[in-house]
Amino acid sequence: MNESNEKAAMPRHIAIIMDGNGRWAEKSGKIRVKGHEAGAQTVDRIVSLCAEIGVEVLTLYAFSSENWQRPALEVAALMRLLRHYLKRETKRLIEQGIRLHAIGRLDRLEPKVRKELEEACQKTAAGKKMTLNLAISYGGRDEICDAVQTLCRKVQSGELECDAIDDELLTAHLDTATLPDPDIMIRTGGEYRISNFLLWQLAYTELYFSDTLWPDFAKAELMQIIDNFQRRERRFGRVLN
Repeated sequence: MNESNEKAAMPRHIAIIMDGNGRWAEKSGKIRVKGHEAGAQTVDRIVSLCAEIGVEVLTLYAFSSENWQRPALEVAALMRLLRHYLKRETKRLIEQGIRLHAIGRLDRLEPKVRKELEEACQKTAAGKKMTLNLAISYGGRDEICDAVQTLCRKVQSGELECDAIDDELLTAHLDTATLPDPDIMIRTGGEYRISNFLLWQLAYTELYFSDTLWPDFAKAELMQIIDNFQRRERRFGRVLN
């Protein structure tokens, strides 16, 4: 890490598309569920590391709106893994001062899963060290559409003037309204696309694409990405002298 600029350049918000669990399992001669289980272990390591080094927000793309189209058995396995994670990790998140937050169309989750997620968020609400933001049943286009519909209803009711709608107001109606935009977005697994992830929020985010499959993603690679981030000059559309 760039020691001379560590404090100033530490990313406030890192977002990760955790891709490659299924291919990792196939490569290892295992069923796909085993890849997701291995990926959950990587989640544990990366969450702890980010909290330790001072990242304020870590957003993980845990389950996209398109993932509902996967085979029913795989979806059920992913939901079981989520419930297992919540049961296993809530206590540790509290001990580490990590607040759990979730975004997405959570009403699509099974009642038991949604209940446990809501309870975990409530139990960890006092965490100040880092926010772990899980994108579940999430799609960037859905999020923007939901925000626009909310604004339209406010205009129809006379609560809001149409001309008052700007980027700040739209941002305030997104699922991530209370969070800073990501400084870094990482996608593992060798694919070069953002797959409907945080479409509005990634406008000025530094993008990193890794060939590493998510279960193999480790501390050294994340620290290398952060070091690269610290060396970049972020202009946000401006010309810097």
